[in-house]
Amino acid sequence: MASRTDQLARAFLDCTLPKAEWTHEAHLRVGLWHLLRHPPEETLDRLRVGITRYNLATGVANTERSGYHETITRFYVWAIRAFVLTMDRTRPEDELAAELLQTHGDRGLALRYWSKERLFSPQARREWVQPDLRPLE
Repeated sequence: MASRTDQLARAFLDCTLPKAEWTHEAHLRVGLWHLLRHPPEETLDRLRVGITRYNLATGVANTERSGYHETITRFYVWAIRAFVLTMDRTRPEDELAAELLQTHGDRGLALRYWSKERLFSPQARREWVQPDLRPLE
């Protein structure tokens, strides 16, 4: 039987995941699923395309004020990758996801690195913007 994380990722990729289930937790699980299967740059490319496509399929416009957000997506690919590098990859995927959610599930995690004004600017949504509070390590 497929893991919850695998089922969620496949529903996301197929654009059959109900919009109400596209939560912060779902974003993290889908990011983890990708990073367990693909290198970081490929994961980022796949997520850019996938999130944009999923948003359109669920009626969310990808604009400077809504939809896909480049800086947040890249940040979480970085954060999840750092997690993946320190974990035992032989553990079941859903166990890894549960640990990821405990350690990186805070919705305000990116705000430790960016001011709200900078992170939620149209520029940060459109393209990568360096953190202004502290550097990524």
